[in-house]
Amino acid sequence: MKVLIIGAKGQLGSELCRMFQEDCEVVAADLPELDITDAKGVEAIVSHCGPGLVINAAAYTDVEGAQNDRRGAFDVNETGARHVAASAKQAGAPVVYFSTDYVFFGAHDREVEPEDPIMPRGVYAESKAAGEEATRAANPNHFIVRTAWLYGPGGNNFVEKILRAAETQPEVTVVQDEVGCPTHTFDLAEATRALCRTTAYGTYHGVNRGCCSRYEFARKIFSLAGVTTPVMPCTMEEFPSQAPRPAFSALSTQRLTKACGYVMRPWQQALAHYMERRKQRI
Repeated sequence: MKVLIIGAKGQLGSELCRMFQEDCEVVAADLPELDITDAKGVEAIVSHCGPGLVINAAAYTDVEGAQNDRRGAFDVNETGARHVAASAKQAGAPVVYFSTDYVFFGAHDREVEPEDPIMPRGVYAESKAAGEEATRAANPNHFIVRTAWLYGPGGNNFVEKILRAAETQPEVTVVQDEVGCPTHTFDLAEATRALCRTTAYGTYHGVNRGCCSRYEFARKIFSLAGVTTPVMPCTMEEFPSQAPRPAFSALSTQRLTKACGYVMRPWQQALAHYMERRKQRI
């Protein structure tokens, strides 16, 4: 099968390319050659490619920056998503759209299911929720996969940021009351491939199993990396951000496993795998 992966240069897009190249013909597209806010450009590449599957891994992911760039965030995450999904439908191909745990802002004391009501707050979350709806409306054959706390090779992610901080600071302070699911791009790419081998279209959660606070995540990163810099806990109130962030957004992956049989491994195992990949520069 020929697979068109849009946003192929990002940490998730590049991982998807590596994964799908094992048994598919992959066509990779990204800026500056392709801007998904350009409807004609998207239609042209999809028409020329003739894919059996279109994966939209392009996104506006600057959570803080989005607060002052509403138009930019919605242009990519909603309008761009609509262009990709519509062009895929025109080509007779299903589409994959990646969303975020940030669409859930309500108070939760359990893992959130895909069918639970969303409550996006902040421009980034609102734009991704709008992208979900745009994708659903434009192409009935869609896989919407919500993920969280994503990290992978080449990305400017939490793992890399916290390790850089340890090199320059006597101690690192991390919030302990923001809880979520750290997710390795390797696992998400594998899960996406397994899901796309089915026709079980719909909305799913793709995260590594279990959850932790940012503080616990940082401690585990340092432990695996052999970093001795002290990690100090703080609250989100003590470490304010411009964009609102959900305090608890653990996602359930049961629907994903039921649909395609793929079981997401615990976040601790996935992180250990990533740290080994860093050593080998994979």
